[in-house]
Amino acid sequence: MKLGVISDIHGNRVALDAVLADLPPVDALVCAGDVVGYNPWHADCVDEIREREIPTVQGNHDRAVAAGSAPHFNGMAQAGVEHAREQLSDDQIQWLRELPVERHVADGRVKVVHGHPDDPDHYTRPREFGPDLLDDEDVLVMGHTHVQAHEVYDEGIVMNPGSVGQPRDGDPKAAYAVLDLEEMAVDERRVDYDTGEVIRTVEDEGLPRQIGFRLAQGR
Repeated sequence: MKLGVISDIHGNRVALDAVLADLPPVDALVCAGDVVGYNPWHADCVDEIREREIPTVQGNHDRAVAAGSAPHFNGMAQAGVEHAREQLSDDQIQWLRELPVERHVADGRVKVVHGHPDDPDHYTRPREFGPDLLDDEDVLVMGHTHVQAHEVYDEGIVMNPGSVGQPRDGDPKAAYAVLDLEEMAVDERRVDYDTGEVIRTVEDEGLPRQIGFRLAQGR
């Protein structure tokens, strides 16, 4: 069984479209949270995930938009929350509100969280990866850091597919991964997309310009 693994779309429809077009044949998709936030197309991204019935967990931006409050967010993140609240319907916000913080897929072999198995807001950097993060699952999928990485242990795999909509690992290409559960292997993938379109739309929507400019630098 092969799973396409995505995370941290953050309202970037252009990047999401590029990832879905680049995706090789897989048996299913899964998303490790933060469908919304930062970029301009929150509603489009929510609709795409819902229409494809992609199992998704709740990220911190999803939760903030659903709650209408983000007290610890910086200015860019806060602006994205407010923009999403204005754009999304009540039904879309309710969908974000009802997302679970943890999911098991592939007959329980894969556990999906956003930040850390014990703390959805913790940034689990690659240096913190280890077999101790695994419980009964074969694979743990995390997002939140926007940094693509994975490690294979005797006990299983710990992985982060990276961010579709706002990579922060120095590579501006949209990130995702393909997980092969038969081979117990991860294919980390990157795909180009038109960051210029995102930058222009960020400015047109009155969002902070830095939201768009950072995309070209992958940070």
